[in-house]
Amino acid sequence: MNTTRRALAGLLAAPALAPAFAAAQAPYPTRPIRFVIPWAPGGLNDLVARFINERVGQRLGQNIVNDFKPGAGSRIGVGEIVRAAPDGYTIGMGNLGPLTIFPNLDRNPQYNVLRDIAPICMFAASPLVLVVNKDLPVNNVAELIAYTRSRPGGLNYGSVGVGTAQHLLFEMMGTGRNLSMTHVPYRGVSDSMVAIMSNDVQAFFDALPSMLSPIRQGQVKPIAVTTPERVPHLPDVPTMKEQGIDIEVVTWYGLIAPKATPDAIQSRLYDAYTGVGREPATQTFLAEQGLIFLENAPGEFARRMGPETERWGKIIRDHNITLD
Repeated sequence: MNTTRRALAGLLAAPALAPAFAAAQAPYPTRPIRFVIPWAPGGLNDLVARFINERVGQRLGQNIVNDFKPGAGSRIGVGEIVRAAPDGYTIGMGNLGPLTIFPNLDRNPQYNVLRDIAPICMFAASPLVLVVNKDLPVNNVAELIAYTRSRPGGLNYGSVGVGTAQHLLFEMMGTGRNLSMTHVPYRGVSDSMVAIMSNDVQAFFDALPSMLSPIRQGQVKPIAVTTPERVPHLPDVPTMKEQGIDIEVVTWYGLIAPKATPDAIQSRLYDAYTGVGREPATQTFLAEQGLIFLENAPGEFARRMGPETERWGKIIRDHNITLD
């Protein structure tokens, strides 16, 4: 395990390891498995799901059929998983936002993530990168803060929506620093990128995979990453902590199922997905996208959900963030 993988895994490590899921006792699967992806087809989520599920299907001896259910900040897709029969034939993908952040924002949620979902394993993670407009006269976080303080009206920053990690990171960065920053939410990463390149917003956080191409093409300027250590793709870009900002966050992708899914089936799925994740071809593929495979013990993902949800809940409460 290289230092970056250790660092990302350390952010998500649980204090103790639980026993493995119960061994499978009945044949499973005996028919294709529906895999709900709570985002639109195309882009990184689609790419990762197709690559991994093709190989998982080979291990399980059944096809994994990707079913895209976008909308409502991924709540529609996650709701499909929650309401499915807990028989192992409807599973899906979730990430930081719908599983740990949005539950703190929904006043009338259609489901309770901690009560209604079985988190089986995490299978990929990524740093977030702070980028600025390429012509902005700043090269690090200190200079960005100074620029914001000196500019009438402060700084405009973009995000992919109110209450997203991209939004909350700026709220965290501004805590106690007397910064005037205006949040401009957009419908997605592509709209945010257009805005930052046209200088409608001056700064933006997003996951490394989405940022690699614009960074390499010189369309935006990276000034920080949110991991404990620097990342191989951007070795010259310092971490937030190196620059005196106490922020360590990774975005992750995990396998989820309906809560009552039998332990034996969860065990089979855990073994298949982590087995594929350990394959060199998978780790090479993920690295090319700016992701890493996360080695996590049985039960570790489930144990992280409560503390992670509370962490984001505190940030949301402290900054009085609502969807209204």
